[in-house]
Amino acid sequence: MSEQTKPYDKPLPTLTGLHGEFYAWCRDRELRFQRCTGCGRYRHVPRDICAHCSSMEWEWARSGGRGTVFTWTEVVRALHPAFADATPYAPVVVEMEEGVRLLSKVVDCAPEELHIGMAVEVEFQQIGDALTLPVFRRARRVQ
Repeated sequence: MSEQTKPYDKPLPTLTGLHGEFYAWCRDRELRFQRCTGCGRYRHVPRDICAHCSSMEWEWARSGGRGTVFTWTEVVRALHPAFADATPYAPVVVEMEEGVRLLSKVVDCAPEELHIGMAVEVEFQQIGDALTLPVFRRARRVQ
């Protein structure tokens, strides 16, 4: 069975409310974050109120899709049974150019090749009809 046809057996994010809206954009292959229309700051994880100015007004703003590895860890012993066959793997926190940080993975990079400040760009991994996850690749060109 090819990698693409294997059923996805990992825990899935909630696809309701603001989280559902975020993943709906990802399904359309667009990475968008909330941007406060009061102070202009971006935020992620999606929420109703701006942590900086307390405004309840915001919009979904398209991300440029570029960022850098802020930090990562190498998981060698799975804490959830669904990840047992995936070890070792390296979840990364990517700091986007917009200033928000997103937990994901770098798909074309072994854990030992990761480094803080590594330039990455978003790619989308379709999990099923309802879910597409934002993942990252090493940046093809430095901006």
